[in-house]
Amino acid sequence: MINNFARGLAALSLALTPLVLPASAEATPASAPAAQTFPLTYGIDQILVADESRAGYTRDKFRHWNTGLDPVDGCNTRAEVLLAEATEAPTVAAGCKVGEGEWLSYYDEQEVTDPAKLDIDHMVPLAEAWDSGASAWDAKRREAYANDQDAATSLVAVTARTNRQKADQDPATWMPPAPGATCRYLAEWTATKLRWGLTADQAEIDAIKVYAGGPCEKQVVHYTPAP
Repeated sequence: MINNFARGLAALSLALTPLVLPASAEATPASAPAAQTFPLTYGIDQILVADESRAGYTRDKFRHWNTGLDPVDGCNTRAEVLLAEATEAPTVAAGCKVGEGEWLSYYDEQEVTDPAKLDIDHMVPLAEAWDSGASAWDAKRREAYANDQDAATSLVAVTARTNRQKADQDPATWMPPAPGATCRYLAEWTATKLRWGLTADQAEIDAIKVYAGGPCEKQVVHYTPAP
């Protein structure tokens, strides 16, 4: 009888003891990807070198200019970038129609007041992204890439002229016409490739290294890995 009484006390004691899970079993919030900062010369070497292929590419495989960061503000991604990058706030009409303001297109150092004369450039063009690894992504990730406003370097408002001159070229065949834009452009290009885990072909790497080892030797790259 004593043994039965002792077992009952032990059972009651266990029932009243809080359950403590091992640390590995406890739910913990996912940490945000850490921001990275380092010299351009180092950043280039972090990009995987691989051959490129455009097989199967069409622009409509990247859904772009979606509802933007705020789905209820009536502004699509293009409009939100224009608003964010304006040096003088533009007028905004019903339906988030962006009117005259002021922007600086850093590719050619031109001031622009008419938003119709601006394009929103994908720092690494959609076709180049496809060639460099995005062909293996699902549609949701390609949409996230095409509308990426979580990194200031992914999308940039520039004159339509320079954007269309650039088209889908990488730094091996096209650079911004303004000499003062060179180092910033190469750092932002490298940051975008690293952010999205994209590869680069050898000619692209070699072209960036020419500048990184010379006029851009003090340039720094800032990026945060995409979720």
